[in-house]
Amino acid sequence: MAYINLLPWREEALKAKQKEFFIILAAAGVFAFALVFSVNLYFQARIDGQQARNQFLQNEIQLLDIQIAEIKTLNDKKSALQKRIDVVAQLQRSRNVGTQVLDEIATIIPNGIYITQLDKKGNIIQITGKSESNNHLANMIRAIESSDLFTDATPESITADDGSPKLLSSFKMRVTIKGLVDDSNTKLAKAANGGGK
Repeated sequence: MAYINLLPWREEALKAKQKEFFIILAAAGVFAFALVFSVNLYFQARIDGQQARNQFLQNEIQLLDIQIAEIKTLNDKKSALQKRIDVVAQLQRSRNVGTQVLDEIATIIPNGIYITQLDKKGNIIQITGKSESNNHLANMIRAIESSDLFTDATPESITADDGSPKLLSSFKMRVTIKGLVDDSNTKLAKAANGGGK
């Protein structure tokens, strides 16, 4: 009987299987590397896109901050200009205040009240006079409070004159003029306009 040596064939088959295994292993490694590389590229692209968007938003925020600062500066300038306009309007209203005060006093003083002295300091007028009765004085105070020019009528003193032939009372009253620029505001207006003189 003839003997066949199968060892070389088995070695060849084993080598073929090993070669096939290494090929499959290499293919799997290449596939895994390609998959990881592609996933990495995908997520890196997402990260780069998000960073680009973040940078864009940062740039826009910086532009908005600059615009907000400009708006604040404009609001400050507008506020300063409005203050100047208000001071000019007050100065305009107070230009003929002497005439207006005398005209208004002639309107609000009822019969039975006699004015002997008027003193003006800033917005305050000190009225000194005589009254035939306290009712006339109360009517005058009500007329002052309803006036468009005067406010805050404050009686300081009411005294009876015993030596006069009629029963007259002397009074002193303090009245505030509405919308009149006082001395400090006048200086402020001059300073705002660069005068200060």
